[in-house]
Amino acid sequence: MKFFSSLVLAASLILSGCASVDMASQADNAKAKEFKAPSQGMAGVYIYRDSVMGKALKRDIWLDGQCVGASAPDVFFYKEVSGGKTYQIDTESEFSPNTLELMVEAGKNYFIRQFIKMGVMVGGSDLEKMPEDQGQKAVAKLNMAKPGQCKTIR
Repeated sequence: MKFFSSLVLAASLILSGCASVDMASQADNAKAKEFKAPSQGMAGVYIYRDSVMGKALKRDIWLDGQCVGASAPDVFFYKEVSGGKTYQIDTESEFSPNTLELMVEAGKNYFIRQFIKMGVMVGGSDLEKMPEDQGQKAVAKLNMAKPGQCKTIR
């Protein structure tokens, strides 16, 4: 019975409440949503979170070991990276980071969706590469978070 009560409590915490993070300026938000081609020799990486689950959770996101930021519900990050390389994107999860490898070409934009999933004690998070049209539609509905505010240091 105690296990069931704990499970119900954990599920309600995951589904209720709302985490928040510092937001980027409206100008930066609007500029990123223009979805223009990145600078010469660069690729654009949008990492966003639009999942319904885990509204009370913040999760760190890292790109090649550098803090992108702490995500919260309905936010996105935008970062330009050198084209022609493979990058490792990590997201904090329940027990260990989940990782996605992304090969980028210069001149293109890429969309990575972070989502919250049920865990044993709290919600975990994971990443998936999305098609550009789906990613643009999702990001258009979200707000840009300030980068570089991870709660853990690597």
